[in-house]
Parts: sequence; C-alpha cells; structure tokens
Amino acid sequence: MIEVVANRLLAAPATRVWQLLEDFGSIQRWWPDDGRIRIAKVDVEGTGLGMIRHIHNHGAKHAVSERLDLLDPRSRTLVLSIIGTRPPGITGYVAEAHIVDLAQNQCRMDYRALITTSGGDDEKVRAGVLKTWAVMFEGLERAAQA
Repeated sequence: MIEVVANRLLAAPATRVWQLLEDFGSIQRWWPDDGRIRIAKVDVEGTGLGMIRHIHNHGAKHAVSERLDLLDPRSRTLVLSIIGTRPPGITGYVAEAHIVDLAQNQCRMDYRALITTSGGDDEKVRAGVLKTWAVMFEGLERAAQA
C-alpha cells in the first residue's frame, strides 16, 4: 500500500471551492476540458452519501467510478473510493479531500489517498495520481474564481 499526499494553495475562497466539491455529481462542470485528461461524460447513480459518479474520459476503455463515502461540510472534508474497474495498476483507492480557509480569496486543499497497487507499480501509480490531481487542482481553482 502507498500513501500519496498533495497540498495546493488555491487563489479562491474556501467556501466556493467547497461548493464545487460537495456537488459530487457535477465534476464535469469544473474539470478542465483542455488538458490531457478530459471528461467525455459523467453518469450519476444515486444521491448523497453512497452515490456514485461514473466518469467517462476521452480515450479510456472504462469509466472511473467514484463513490462518495463521507461528506462533512463543517470540516470541509470529502472521502471517496474508486470502485469497480480501476485505472491500470490500482487495486484499491480511498482519497480524502480537506479544504482549509486561509484568507478571503485563498484556501489550501489537502488531498491524500491510500492506494493498493498490483506488484511493482507503486511509483508509476504515484506519478499518474499526482498528474491527475494537478488537473483537479487547476480545474477547481479556475471554476472557483469564475
């Protein structure tokens, strides 16, 4: 098992970033459509805790299905799991996002995941996850500023 951790300062209000995150099914509204990972469509199953968003990326054979496991507005914490067919090299994935208010128009997003991998893929998976998170951070910051 590996732990992947990233923190990113965002030039946007914490309340606005949190609003985007807590609307779990609307990831396509804020995810960048001009990067290397582009969402073609999102199918949502259910509502609230336990809901699943099936993210279909351009060029991907399978959707990435993320289940909302925890949503705490008071601490601005969200936990999700990837279920079903996972990205190559990943056998298990649980991630936690936490939004920290720093100033009127600045916040920090702390993001970490516990990931199990198929043998020998740890560094490749870590690099891929961090690249994906960089796109996520960029999209959240852009959308929260708009």
